[in-house]
Amino acid sequence: MKIINLTNDSKIYTSNVYFLIGDWKGFDDVNALIDAGRDHSIIEKIKKLDTGVGKKKLEKVVLTHGHYDHASLLPAIKNEFNPKAYAFHSFDGVSHILRDGQTLKLADRWFEVIHTPCHTGDSICLYCAQEAVLFSGDTPLIITATDGSYQKDFISALERIARRNITTIYPGHGEPITCKVKQSIYASLDNIRKNN
Repeated sequence: MKIINLTNDSKIYTSNVYFLIGDWKGFDDVNALIDAGRDHSIIEKIKKLDTGVGKKKLEKVVLTHGHYDHASLLPAIKNEFNPKAYAFHSFDGVSHILRDGQTLKLADRWFEVIHTPCHTGDSICLYCAQEAVLFSGDTPLIITATDGSYQKDFISALERIARRNITTIYPGHGEPITCKVKQSIYASLDNIRKNN
């Protein structure tokens, strides 16, 4: 699977927008976006990508949550490419509602949907066991403060994430996290438990 951050050179405030494509661009691969962001320049970038022959340029868009910096461009993307749009809650432009534990094919891999209600009630992470990667949106996974208060559902979700084999986290903002990923998640759990 290839992961392309379409907004790493954006000149406006936006979330990261990740384009996922299969290694061999096979006919069964699902060209997909994780988050839509708000930078219109990604539409031209998608048009220029070599995404395989005889298939849709973009088949799925999965939103990690509904905040404007992650979802604003969805209507324009739908208008241009007509992909299926997935999110945990229903809102304008979303055609498929996700469930916790559901699996989705993106690129040439399968992803597990993990509902992580903390940043927002509709926040999700997407985990790919084959690649040992997690797309986290704005879900806080590196928590250094010990004085925060967190819902039981979020603590439970973070415990599930901690049990997964993860070597890279692709966040909604900033660079991928590749250093001491498991240790950092366990440290976050310890910090949360100190006040909950």
